[in-house]
Amino acid sequence: MRCPFCSHPEDKVLDSRPTDEGSAIRRRRECAACGKRFTTYEKVEGLPLVVIKKDQSRQPFDGEKLLSRLLRACVKRPIPIKQLEALVDEIENTILSDMKREITSKQIGDMVLERLKEIDEVAYVRFASVYRAFDSVDSFLEELEEIKSKK
Repeated sequence: MRCPFCSHPEDKVLDSRPTDEGSAIRRRRECAACGKRFTTYEKVEGLPLVVIKKDQSRQPFDGEKLLSRLLRACVKRPIPIKQLEALVDEIENTILSDMKREITSKQIGDMVLERLKEIDEVAYVRFASVYRAFDSVDSFLEELEEIKSKK
């Protein structure tokens, strides 16, 4: 493991424990060269999960990519990053528990929107505006009206 600060290849593990959900091991490390501390997570590598895009191309599922899209939708919103990380983990675990190895990007987007609506309506609308590619103000307003009517 290379230090993220100085790239030195040697470190020592200070603490090791399972994460709250038990799906990974959290390791607290200290660089042997610069002495700075950092955290790593170790997960069991499972079978690859493939996402089928709109153009029918396939690419590996990337939880970090999904998290970055969620962070973009949640800019300046009072949502802890831990909650978004948990959302990504929940979606990935749901897909894997269904024993699916391939899933469409539309199915993933629908799962995100379903959960995001419960967390924060503004983030939901932001995510939906990109995901559903609103082509007019009217389609955007229809989505807002749907949210208002469900309250």
